[in-house]
Amino acid sequence: MDALSLCRPVIGALQRFVLPYRCLLCGAAGDDGLDLCGHCAAELPRNRACCARCALPLPEPAALCGQCQRRAPPWDAAWVPFHYVWPLDRLESRFKFGADLAAGRVLSSLWLHEPRPPQMPTWILPVPLHVGRLRSRGYNQALELAKPLARCLDISLRADALKRVRSTAAQTELGALARRRNMRGAFAVPDHMAWPAHVALLDDVMTTGATLAECARTLKRAGVQRVDVWALARAPAMKP
Repeated sequence: MDALSLCRPVIGALQRFVLPYRCLLCGAAGDDGLDLCGHCAAELPRNRACCARCALPLPEPAALCGQCQRRAPPWDAAWVPFHYVWPLDRLESRFKFGADLAAGRVLSSLWLHEPRPPQMPTWILPVPLHVGRLRSRGYNQALELAKPLARCLDISLRADALKRVRSTAAQTELGALARRRNMRGAFAVPDHMAWPAHVALLDDVMTTGATLAECARTLKRAGVQRVDVWALARAPAMKP
């Protein structure tokens, strides 16, 4: 064992003494090595009863919801362990729009504690930002969530395999149909890339799925056989 390994527990204890974990939601003492207390962690809305294909919350789990039966999405399965409602939406907003990377670490840690899908992909592909959006925000929230998941699940993280080639309007301003139109032709893949048979697209929040759908179609056209979508949270159903 090297000196760094021997010192790591001491360094961790010193850090907790100087900067103790504090719940980002209520300000109480953090628990389980997180800036989140046990009570607030228990209150986070789990997405256990949902459509296996699109993760839409349902009264009972189902292989396909009514919407997926009418029009199947271009991906094959979804892993979305939370609902995008209070109080998780507050943590996500702090992470995505407030540059609060501590909130991002809490969210990725919570994600890793949730039941995992039965089949793991060969690659994780974070949904990319356009270079202009990345420059203004300073980081890609999907990539930051993907890093600890890829490391802990021992899956290759490929941030270079999918590119956003067209700047698009913010999806938050648009309805479901406009979101689909907004995403058309927004993504591309490198030429002559050797793709594995199974990949997972990863994003922070899934609302209508328009962004993930356009990414999945791009990957299927490139020759990927199976595309799963992973997102931290699923927003309630949206009107067209």
